[in-house]
Amino acid sequence: MNENRSVWALNGLTGGLIATVLLLSILAVLTYFAMAVQTAQSTNYYKIVDEKSIKMFSTENGKHLVDVK
Repeated sequence: MNENRSVWALNGLTGGLIATVLLLSILAVLTYFAMAVQTAQSTNYYKIVDEKSIKMFSTENGKHLVDVK
């Protein structure tokens, strides 16, 4: 039998805690960046120009949006 086991080995409780802390820190960083992008873009207004000529399926529809600053 393997008598050389430990609760504090990296594949035991310590490894689980390290994985949990790592995943929670990644979640916190991504949440922070998402909130920063949302805050920056919430005041980035745009205006639609010449809306009568917008086609349903066209790659040029982005030209109809103009940033209002």
